[in-house]
Amino acid sequence: MTTIGLIGSGHIGKAIAQQAVAHGYDVVLSNSRGPETLGDVVASLGERARAGTAEDAAAAGDLVVVTVPFKNYTQVPVEPLAGKVVIDTNNYYFERDGRWPDIDEGRTSPSELLAEHLPTSKVVKAFNAIQALHIVDAALPAGDPARRALAIAGDDADAKKVVSDLIDQFGFDVVDAGPLVEGRRFDRDKPAYGAEVGADGMREAIAAG
Repeated sequence: MTTIGLIGSGHIGKAIAQQAVAHGYDVVLSNSRGPETLGDVVASLGERARAGTAEDAAAAGDLVVVTVPFKNYTQVPVEPLAGKVVIDTNNYYFERDGRWPDIDEGRTSPSELLAEHLPTSKVVKAFNAIQALHIVDAALPAGDPARRALAIAGDDADAKKVVSDLIDQFGFDVVDAGPLVEGRRFDRDKPAYGAEVGADGMREAIAAG
């Protein structure tokens, strides 16, 4: 894996891109306003970064990060993501996204809806429960007793291994919450959401969710 595509280049997307470039990956960034609006971001990241459309980022990425407002998830291109590992960082904020009764009443979750939209992709929920700034500033080497843990969830074991390895490279331990449906355990307002804890603390928070 050499290229990470980013569909969405807000705070989370920029932080992941910064970490990716720092660890030797190429990145292709995109947003809803067009690649011409990402010149400053690309310049700050250096020669490993370029801007494109969402379709460009989806096609170029060996691994693709979807980091858009949840209400826009159906705008994520489907065809170029076929067979690919897709990291879903999205959160459902009804104040921004409007009310989704199926989520409010527990029948589904944001990541499950994205997976339905991308039926041939391997969706892994990650990076939704950490502040963007911390993705860069809180990273620590493996074995550091103060190292934080991030939760992931997904239905494909190989895809979760890819994402876990990336998160470990970025400077965090990983706690696997289980299949994608269990990603609800670290959604907004759950104990694991935003928890600044190590692996044991994250397991406890996930269980409490």
